[in-house]
Amino acid sequence: MTDVVLSAQGLVKRFGGITATNDVTLDLRRGARHALIGPNGAGKTTLINLLTGVLEPTAGRIVLDGQDITWLAPHQRVRRGMVRTFQINQLFNSMTPLQTLALVVSQQRGLGTRFWQALGRDRSVAERCEQLLAQFRLAEVMDQTTEHLAYGKRRLLEIAIALACEPRVLLLDEPVAGVPAGEREEILQTVAALPADVSVLLIEHDMDLVFSFANRMTVLVNGTVLTEGDPEQIAADPRVKEVYLGHGDAAAEPAHV
Repeated sequence: MTDVVLSAQGLVKRFGGITATNDVTLDLRRGARHALIGPNGAGKTTLINLLTGVLEPTAGRIVLDGQDITWLAPHQRVRRGMVRTFQINQLFNSMTPLQTLALVVSQQRGLGTRFWQALGRDRSVAERCEQLLAQFRLAEVMDQTTEHLAYGKRRLLEIAIALACEPRVLLLDEPVAGVPAGEREEILQTVAALPADVSVLLIEHDMDLVFSFANRMTVLVNGTVLTEGDPEQIAADPRVKEVYLGHGDAAAEPAHV
């Protein structure tokens, strides 16, 4: 069995006369911690939208665990084990973390949306919720409505929801975007402790998070793969430094690049 769990092969996406993704090939290996980086406008979000089925490619194919999923709908990809978190927080404001996770776990286990019954009748649902609340440092706020949570806690809940879907592939879309500096460490530690059997593709501007987390990195520029390698290779690559300096992003990038 191949150790590549998700493969983008020659992906192209054109919007009219604009090519947003140009012949992108990327392999995510089983258990990987793979980061996708690049300056603003590099095509990162377009690529993730292609992988998750939000957009249809102009050319190319996407393979998940050896199966071609290029034309599957997003929810079908989730069922096959590919789950994404979003840059923009999309939670149920009037529900608590416990209620939200109970709903997701119940649906995942085929128990429907009557999560309040599942919590009482199905001990495994309650136990899974307890595990997730503890793992994502949400136990102390599990009964607060989401709209009243600190922003960092909302991002943690978002990742917990993704993990409750029991993914084999997790696409982490800018998990610390907009999170105040004082709340970031909790997210960094939690991301670092994600299960080893979940293959993670991280999209992130925060280079401290990228270099502390990733063991493989792909640099996207103008919709094209500039280079790929381990963090040491990426940090030493003069083309990567030139890209960030040339786009005025140098102030946002620490000494890694």
